[in-house]
Amino acid sequence: MIYEGNIIDVINSRIFKGRIEVKDGLVFKVEECDTVSDHYILPGLVDSHVHIESSMSTPSQFSKLVVPRGTVAVVTDPHEIANVLGIEGVDYMIKDAEQTPLKCFFGAPSCVPATPFESSGAVLNSDDIQKLLERDDIWFLSEMMNFPGVINQDEEVLSKIKAAHRRGKKIDGHAPGIVGEGLRKYAQAGISSDHECVSTEEAIEKINRGITVQIREGSAAKNFDILADLFRTHPDEVMLCTDDSHPDEIINKGHIDKIIKKGITQGYDIMSLLRAATLKPIQHYNLPVGLLRKGDAADFIIIDNLTDFNILETYINGTCVYNNSLKFEVEKSTPINNFNISSLSERDIKIENQIGKKVRVIVPVDGDLLTDEYLWETNSEDEYLQPSVEDDILKIVVVNRYKSEKPIVGFIKNIGIKAGAFACSVAHDSHNLIAVGVDDQSIVEALNAIIEEKGGISVKDDSGVDILPLEVAGLMTASDGVEVARKYEQLNTKVQKLGSPLKAPFMTVSFMSLLVIPSLKIGDKGLFDVNRFSFTSLFV
Repeated sequence: MIYEGNIIDVINSRIFKGRIEVKDGLVFKVEECDTVSDHYILPGLVDSHVHIESSMSTPSQFSKLVVPRGTVAVVTDPHEIANVLGIEGVDYMIKDAEQTPLKCFFGAPSCVPATPFESSGAVLNSDDIQKLLERDDIWFLSEMMNFPGVINQDEEVLSKIKAAHRRGKKIDGHAPGIVGEGLRKYAQAGISSDHECVSTEEAIEKINRGITVQIREGSAAKNFDILADLFRTHPDEVMLCTDDSHPDEIINKGHIDKIIKKGITQGYDIMSLLRAATLKPIQHYNLPVGLLRKGDAADFIIIDNLTDFNILETYINGTCVYNNSLKFEVEKSTPINNFNISSLSERDIKIENQIGKKVRVIVPVDGDLLTDEYLWETNSEDEYLQPSVEDDILKIVVVNRYKSEKPIVGFIKNIGIKAGAFACSVAHDSHNLIAVGVDDQSIVEALNAIIEEKGGISVKDDSGVDILPLEVAGLMTASDGVEVARKYEQLNTKVQKLGSPLKAPFMTVSFMSLLVIPSLKIGDKGLFDVNRFSFTSLFV
């Protein structure tokens, strides 16, 4: 097959009129020629860091969402399902991905559990990681979230890092706000990338330490606006990623293509944007993904122009997988899960009031994973402490889903709902159940709906409880991705109608139990001060 148009050569940063000849799935010839086609042909897009589980779709269903967006490959960390099911979960993801043309490059989850301060469904020790890294279908050591362990030279953490070095495989980073001497030690361990920069200054310091910075635009966490000037100052030291995106985000706004469009709109150099989405991740991870060179896999996309950047066609290994519609089908895989608790009652989540004491309240920030702490003077003399809708202080509950334990209860601001509750079995990183609500009855009803389905996201409002079941590890469903997106969007809208101003309330709340991102979080074992890396009390 021969394709003609304006060919974008990302390696040499040039655009020329020409034709590409494809034979047996490979690029056979690339040559300049006169052509009347105004379309542009360029290498397919690569997401340099994504948790497929966050799409709430299995890898095969996820592929149906992103291929129409020009994504031909993803570098993916199966960390979420590994926290629930260990190596069995990793194997499930790899096997399910085999039935899709999307090129999925999986890593070995480095932090399962992410910390010893929460209950997970599995543990992957250094021996497990070494065995995974010896496999040809494992491409790298996934994000090393235990940055204190790296900096303080924890023996188990260093064993995992050394295993990656022995196999010549990259090590992904995760070190929000780490600079100075801590960063020196972190980089010295051989960490090769980081997607958690909170400022340009931090990003440049990491780049100067040899770490490639990933500019991220997910559903809840976004740092493009903070880091975009790197396209001008350090264009060859950045990659693009989504990290965590819900299905409605991908369908309505896009995947890696949405980041490129945003950069174009803001006036950044198109070639720098494209190299960050193609050349850099392919070279960084040494991926067998084509760059439109003779002998490369014929992985490319055709777009309308360099202003709108609309995807017209997507090709993987020379086969058209999208052209106005998907050109492939996938089969539903058999679900696997780890869910072992029964229903809750209202008495399980009551908090005895300590009259006269202030209460620590989690304060999330929309569009960020960081949180602050607020000290709440309740002035309540009731036996049990209740939320204050007037002060936008609601109850947040975390429930161990692996065995029956007393739920942990705290308080949270900035969620904004005025009635009801919402809950999910997606709660990073160990994926216990998490819920936020204005009253105990609503919270319990939202949680019990998820327990009955052994996974899902739910909303309790005046009409009752509505739920999207997530039968695969309580994280994903094998149902059609478009239908999942529709249902998720419906539930999201219900939460917003309850009063929440958050763009992605479920994802925002799911990160409230992420005990490796500052500053105040909550897990199934208690309220957690990330800055001190220790538990703290609810009452001051």
